[in-house]
Formats: sequence, structure tokens, C-alpha cells
Amino acid sequence: MTTQQYQKWTAPLRRHPKSISILTAANRATTAFVYAAYGVYLIFLLLQNRPLLPAAILVPGISFVLLSLYRDRTNAPRPYEALDIQPLIVKQTKGHSFPSRHVFSVFVIAVTIGIQNLCAGIVLGAVGVAICIIRVLGGVHFPKDVLAGMALGLLSGAVGFALVAFLS
Repeated sequence: MTTQQYQKWTAPLRRHPKSISILTAANRATTAFVYAAYGVYLIFLLLQNRPLLPAAILVPGISFVLLSLYRDRTNAPRPYEALDIQPLIVKQTKGHSFPSRHVFSVFVIAVTIGIQNLCAGIVLGAVGVAICIIRVLGGVHFPKDVLAGMALGLLSGAVGFALVAFLS
């Protein structure tokens, strides 16, 4: 992504200031929705005494920690640091752009819930795609950040639950 591409992609939003507020609200709402769905899912597993509960906590948890350690080591700059842009989503964070941890989390949670309920997993995946778009348009991630977050979230969820099945 270049400065010119970002300006072109966000020009329609910048012409309508209310749309920037909507983008910011959508960023918060979609993230909150996914984390709430995950919390409800864990409570469901607990109340139903499902044996999947430990894996539903450990697979996303371990994956999240490993991804965070990688991000700390690479410390990739964010678009608003690397390019001459004014992001639509105001963020003070420096670095830690690659891969997107928001997007990663959504997709590992989508796989986690999708193991039990495929339709819910697909819905969360669709929300994840929306978050990818929001984070790039918001200027807080490059397209490669969100694509890597998506791929790693799907991969870590699939590998994690395959290992759980293999070890069980």
C-alpha cells in the first residue's frame, strides 16, 4: 500500500465526516461482538460440561501469546508511521503492525467456535473479513498485516485443534 493508494481508498470516506465516525464505531463494535461471542461460547461449554472447553481456551490462548511474541520481535511499523498519511482510526501505538492481532484473534476464534457450530464460525469469519477492511481503511494496518493475521488465525486454529484431536 502506498500513500496514494490509501488516499484513493479513503477519499470517499473523507468527503463525508460522518462515515469516519461510522468506521470507528464499526471497528469497536465488530471487535466487541467477536470477543462477546467467544465469552458466550466458553460459558456455554462450561455450563454444558463439554470436554472441548480446555482446548477452546488453550488453542486461542497459546496462539495469541506466540503471535504476540513474534510481533514484539519484528515490531513492524504501522501505515501512519511508514507513510505520509492521516489515519481514519486514531491510534497512538507505534510498531507491532505485522501481523494484525485483531484479525488473527477473530479468525482463531472463528475456527474455535466453528469446530462446534460451523454456521457461527462462518458468521465470525465474515465479521473477520469486515474487520480486515476496517483496519486497512482505518490506516492502522497494511493489507499484508490483515492477510497474514487471517491466514495465521485460520492455520493456528486448524493445527491446534488437529493436535488436540490427535492427542486425545
